[in-house]
Amino acid sequence: EKKRKEKGVKKREEEKREKKRNEEKRQNRKEKQKKRTEKRKEDKRIEKRKQKRRENKNEEKREKRKEQKRREKRNEEVRREKKRKEKGVTKREEEKREKKRNEEKIENRNKKKEEKREKKTKE
Repeated sequence: EKKRKEKGVKKREEEKREKKRNEEKRQNRKEKQKKRTEKRKEDKRIEKRKQKRRENKNEEKREKRKEQKRREKRNEEVRREKKRKEKGVTKREEEKREKKRNEEKIENRNKKKEEKREKKTKE
């Protein structure tokens, strides 16, 4: 009788220890999972910040390029204006010449294209 009781007590104690061990394991798994989740979230936040920084830098570069183009255009305009004044040519005349030059360029381009087409049709 006594031995049976001791056996039962030992069994219950072993079950308690086993239950405690399982509970600790479960807690450890939960903690690890929580840490992984936190790390993932932190990594996402960091990546977002990096992405934002990259986008801002790119935007700044774009703005600088635009500003540079504006400056170059303005400088070109000023240079042309200076030239016009030196030659004594009016703005209207300069615009006419520019338009004529552009039209000639287009005509030449079209002629070349036409010649290529004719050459291909002959072959």
